Amino acid sequence: MPCDPQELRHVPLFALLDDDEIQVLAAQVEIKRFEPLQQIFKIGEPSAHGYILISGKAHVTTIDEDHQEVLVEEPEHGEFFGFASMLEQTEHQANAMAMEETTCVQIGRDDIAELLARRPMAGLDMMAMQARQIHASHQLVRSRAARNPNEVIEEETTFGERLADSVARFGGSWSFIILFAIVLVTYTMINEALRNKAWDPYPFILLNLFLSMLAAIQAPVIMMSQNRQDQKDRMRSEMDYQVNVRAEIEIQSLSQRLGLIVDKLETVAHHTRKIDPEFQGAAQDSQP
Repeated sequence: MPCDPQELRHVPLFALLDDDEIQVLAAQVEIKRFEPLQQIFKIGEPSAHGYILISGKAHVTTIDEDHQEVLVEEPEHGEFFGFASMLEQTEHQANAMAMEETTCVQIGRDDIAELLARRPMAGLDMMAMQARQIHASHQLVRSRAARNPNEVIEEETTFGERLADSVARFGGSWSFIILFAIVLVTYTMINEALRNKAWDPYPFILLNLFLSMLAAIQAPVIMMSQNRQDQKDRMRSEMDYQVNVRAEIEIQSLSQRLGLIVDKLETVAHHTRKIDPEFQGAAQDSQP
């Protein structure tokens, strides 16, 4: 099914193409519709085409070392998937499945080559959009890496957890030790001074009861705070890991795609100079 040129306007990679370039590309690509739970491509299949999501919902998954299915990407409207394998002409490294009725633009390496052969300058526009995406991904990584884990943790902390942290913080301070020592000394001295009128004479049974009750309450509160600290450490580690994985995947993917486009543009420009003398002369005149 032919593709409406206006649909390609929503694709970030083609946002800078002019009307003629969009028309050339739309004439090459096709619209594909997929039913719910229909496989778009599988791991190991030849990657003749990449896809751009127009409507619906798709999941891109892979299999990890533990043979578990992991969601890699959930493309949104105008986003592409399966392009890296298509450009590299390698087998697909992931599975893609339509989760509902989904419409995609199917585009192949030859379609892009035809566009660059007819409109060599379109390659520069595509490279510019790739560069923007690389800069955006760098900014995303920097913003996520700059997030303060303590602020994220505080947003999810309940009143009981804050109270436990405060009790444990005070119970492990010199202020508590000094205050507790003053209370004990004062308590024992008053009872010793009152002698027969003391409400808790030696061996201070009532005081021992209070101390036992305090220890019984303080111990689980401190354990709650320690568990909370362990949870904070795990959350910090998970956030660091997510940032590192996201940065590695995004930067490698975008760098590979940009490199492939550069190589293809250089090849097309080389053939164009041989075929079109006017283009070669214009390129020489544009040089300083």
